[in-house]
Order: sequence, then C-alpha cells, then structure tokens
Amino acid sequence: MRPLPSLNALRAFEAIARHQSFAKAAAELNVSATALSHQIRGLEDMLGMKLFERRPRSIALTEAGRLLQPGIAAGFERFREALDRLARIGDDRVLVISATPGFTSKWLVPRLYRFMDAHPEIETRVSATTVFADFVRDGIDVGIRLSPGNHPGLHVEKLADESVLPLCSPRLLAEGSGLATPADLGRMALIHIELPIAAPPPMPSWADWLAAAGLADIDPSHGPRFNMADHALDAAIAGAGVVLAYRIIASGDMRSGLLVSPFGPELPVIGRAYYFVCAPGRERVPKVRAFRDWLAAELAAT
Repeated sequence: MRPLPSLNALRAFEAIARHQSFAKAAAELNVSATALSHQIRGLEDMLGMKLFERRPRSIALTEAGRLLQPGIAAGFERFREALDRLARIGDDRVLVISATPGFTSKWLVPRLYRFMDAHPEIETRVSATTVFADFVRDGIDVGIRLSPGNHPGLHVEKLADESVLPLCSPRLLAEGSGLATPADLGRMALIHIELPIAAPPPMPSWADWLAAAGLADIDPSHGPRFNMADHALDAAIAGAGVVLAYRIIASGDMRSGLLVSPFGPELPVIGRAYYFVCAPGRERVPKVRAFRDWLAAELAAT
C-alpha cells in the first residue's frame, strides 16, 4: 500500500489551493510562507509531480494539482464534520433526535415544546429522515423508529404499537357527499401512504384493508400515492380522498377534528412498532434518559 503524505503537507496544499495564495494560506495556518513552500516541495517530491505553477505575482494549480484538490478538500471537510459531531455528542446541552418526516411533523414537533419547557437546559435538534440514521456518522443521540425492532449493536426499547384506519375530512361525511358505508369507497380516491420500507414485514395497504372489510369488488390500486405520511394526511385534510392512515401519526389531526374516521375496521401493524434506539450506554446519559422518559409518557397518553 502506498504511504500517505504527512497531514501537515496535505493541510498546506488544501489551504494554498483554496486561497490561490501562499501568503493567505500561511496567515490562516499561522505559519510562514517559507514553511509552507518547504512542505509543498516535499509533497511534490513524494508524489513525483508538480502541484503548483509559480508565477511572478500569482500561483496556479497544475493539472496534477487540479486532480488532487477536490479529494483533499473533501477529506478535510469530512474531518471538520466528524469533529463537529464529536463535539455535539460530548455536549450534554444538545440532544439530536432522528425520526421520519411524518412522525416528526405530525406527532413530535407539536408536542416537543413540552419537553423543552420541562428541560430548558437541553437544546433539541431534530433530523427528519426516511432512512435509519448512523449514530456516529450523523451525530445522532436518539432515534425513533417504526420497525421490527431488530437493530444490532444499538440499545433498543419498545415504545408503542401502531395501527391503520381510514380517515377523511369531515366535509366528505356531510349529507350528500356519497361516503356513508365502506362500499362507497369505490367512488372515492384512495390515498396511499407508501413508506420507503423494503425489508419485511410489509406495511398494511388498502388491499389489506379492503380484504378485511370484505370488499372484493373495489380496486385497491387507484388514487394518489405519497412516500411521506404527513403529505398524505394533508391531502386528506384538503378533501382529496380517504387515506389509510397511521393512528399515532394522525392523532393530532384527529383530535383537532381535521380528520375523522368514517368507519372501521382498524388494522394493527403486524411485526412493527415504534422503538427508541440509541448507541449502547447512551441510554444512561441524563439528556437521553430524560427524553426517553418524556417520549414514553407522551406516547402512552396518545
């Protein structure tokens, strides 16, 4: 394996290439321009090629320098990001939470002020993502995941089960709207939530619900599809159709009367539940423990 140049030489190259100036790079790194020049000559000797064209009043990257510069710049940016993440993890005042966009916007954010009021010493930061976060790489303290619960190498605690049920705007239940029984769904747009989950078990779909309701003559495939639960709920609130919604995520819109359930059945989500996850040992950190306890209490109340 080819040996790597010294970190000081690479840092010198990155700064000089960014500033296009030995003097400005030397000022940033708090060294002399002569010292930087020696480091660059050593780097060029090691690589066997020139990296800069030295002109009377300026410098320019050679072709080799232009090839090297993006990778070196990206490497130092990754260093900075890693150090920032490490600083956040070590800061007991900052709590970084990862959850899906639908859960974040519809359930977590409307309630998070209560945690902030109870723990003003903790600064909360929310990262909404459709993929499972990497706790080290992404600088995440805790995650809330709708999953089977098998997360090797992480601390995992079950929070709550989930279910799905039909919901719609109360306007669709007004007299003469045409939605009175499950059979009327054949004349309505069925709004689908298709979360980006590839691993089994699958989430309940309109096909599952219609089968449970004994409605074999309704096409379960028609209607708009959303990969974010909050977008699907907003479409239903606007009157676009009937959504097969997740009860916990939709609980706020149901409580406020923006969405109502016209009829059953309500289907349990089999093989998946909401789980609290964090890196092993982090569950004992005071800020993480405080959020876990608050989260469990809020979900129980929901």
